[in-house]
Amino acid sequence: MKYAIIEAGGKQYRAEEGQTITVDLLTAKVGDAVTLDKVLMLVDGDSVSVGTPYIKGASLGTTVKEHYKGKKILIFKYKPKIDYRRKAGHRQQYTRLLVQSIVME
Repeated sequence: MKYAIIEAGGKQYRAEEGQTITVDLLTAKVGDAVTLDKVLMLVDGDSVSVGTPYIKGASLGTTVKEHYKGKKILIFKYKPKIDYRRKAGHRQQYTRLLVQSIVME
């Protein structure tokens, strides 16, 4: 099984060919090809390559499938006895990518 550990938006993800990964919002449009070149580790069967911190020449070829909003998170601040209440909400925006290929040059 071939997979890679990549970094996107300061977070790490495990990516396999043909699978989808969800990353923080990217500026690319739906259907655009995106190349992710921050590959931290590459596993192909028994061979394992680990970067310092990245592997030179390794990249992921992906396609943007959709942009969407995540589940709503409520933030509620409360201090008893002094009538202090603050309520806010947040919905994180994500991009779903389809991994087309894992390339090692």
